[in-house]
Amino acid sequence: MIATIDSVCKKTSSTRAVKDGAFHDRAAGNHRALGENFMHNATGVIKPGTTKTAVPSKGYLFQHRGSLPCAITNRLWSGVLGVAFLLVSMAVPAQVQTLDKVAAIVDDDIILASELQERLGLIQRNLEQRNIELPPDDVLYRETLDRLILESIQLQLANRYGVRIPDAQLDEAMGRMAGGSGMTLDQFRMAVEQQGQSYFAMREEIRREMMIQRVQQGNVSRNIQISDQEVDNFMATEEGEAMTQPEFRVVQALIEVSKNDSSTEVQRKEDFVDGVLASILAGAPFQEAVSVMEPYAFTGGDLGYKKINDIPSMFAGVIPSLKIGDTAKVKSGAGFHLVYLADARGRERLVEQTEVRHILVKPTEVLNEEQARDLAVSLKERINAGEAFGDLAKEYSDDIGSAQEGGELGWTNPGQMVPEFESAMAAAELNEITEPVRSQFGWHILEVTGRREQDIADDIRRRQVMGYLHDQKYEEELDAWLRKIREEAFVDIK
Repeated sequence: MIATIDSVCKKTSSTRAVKDGAFHDRAAGNHRALGENFMHNATGVIKPGTTKTAVPSKGYLFQHRGSLPCAITNRLWSGVLGVAFLLVSMAVPAQVQTLDKVAAIVDDDIILASELQERLGLIQRNLEQRNIELPPDDVLYRETLDRLILESIQLQLANRYGVRIPDAQLDEAMGRMAGGSGMTLDQFRMAVEQQGQSYFAMREEIRREMMIQRVQQGNVSRNIQISDQEVDNFMATEEGEAMTQPEFRVVQALIEVSKNDSSTEVQRKEDFVDGVLASILAGAPFQEAVSVMEPYAFTGGDLGYKKINDIPSMFAGVIPSLKIGDTAKVKSGAGFHLVYLADARGRERLVEQTEVRHILVKPTEVLNEEQARDLAVSLKERINAGEAFGDLAKEYSDDIGSAQEGGELGWTNPGQMVPEFESAMAAAELNEITEPVRSQFGWHILEVTGRREQDIADDIRRRQVMGYLHDQKYEEELDAWLRKIREEAFVDIK
């Protein structure tokens, strides 16, 4: 048999090989079996349609990792293929079989025609399912190929940077996808396979997308700087004011009053609502109190987070005066409402902050677990004996982020630290060194130097604006970065 495959001359040397009778398709994630073993050296030029002879072998037919000129490599291939053709033609009648074609060369990678056709088919099916008119074939072909080229460049960068997506992290991402569809991961897998798709191929495609996202974030985010002045300027605009308005999560329960109700019936309903409100004010949970079915049943539900201008006007007058967890009665044309403020974002928010410093000792190959703890104990004793906490932190702490600051972590908010550290910090007395505490990072000794109640609402609003401005700049920087790597890459479209 004579196997035909498009091969190319690349400016950078690389080897694409097939052994044990299988040609591996990188993008599709599957193997296409061949009858013989052969090797494809990308430094040689074989014109599209040229026959390449496959000779059964336990090794490679030919291999060269140098950077030979294309003409020399052509001649080498011509000689090798000529001998191979003669050997095969003496044994069996020649058969020609086209395996695949190269659509484009991208640096050290190639995009196969089968990859391109598979992606085109996927895009066409998605557009048809969403009843979106398909663009002209040439436009769709060009844009799809351009996207594959950019993906290839970014995946090569990911491999060069050593970006890896662990299976556990990939499983979490797949689990979120399944949860978004209201399914477990096993149900999601079955649904994918019932649609005739490969769950494994989808999983690997998600892995590639996550790798690309990591590369983008690493290269783009570092070029984005948001100044305090930019935040202040945006917050002063009409758009900024609207964005940073408080949001209220309101739950309401209604006892309806109809036009046919007598005044006595209306009074009974109001008395019933007043009784339920009294039980809530006495400590009964809101949801439990409004779940009664006799003599009247409440209707209503959770309105979700809304800005004050988006809240029904009958509630807007009372909501800003409520604290989180408060309930109020409101009368409207529909009846009697109980309005419960479940949460609020963007207005005054007091939290208990803790000022703390620590020394971290990490177990290593030369410092085992017991020795690391013993060192932490000895450091505590030295501090209690009069040595300066900051000096010992600079000398011994393995937390490179705080060591040179004398172990200072500054003011921390609840939930900011790992649970073990958080618990020790909450239990610590002011200005006392704790016993060694083990966390996922190693052994800590810590000292709480202050506690205070702080309103962090303005910090939350500023972080919200910074996130918005970052996202805007990110899209601009990403477009510029993608153009840059595309221009710098060697791309040969066949």
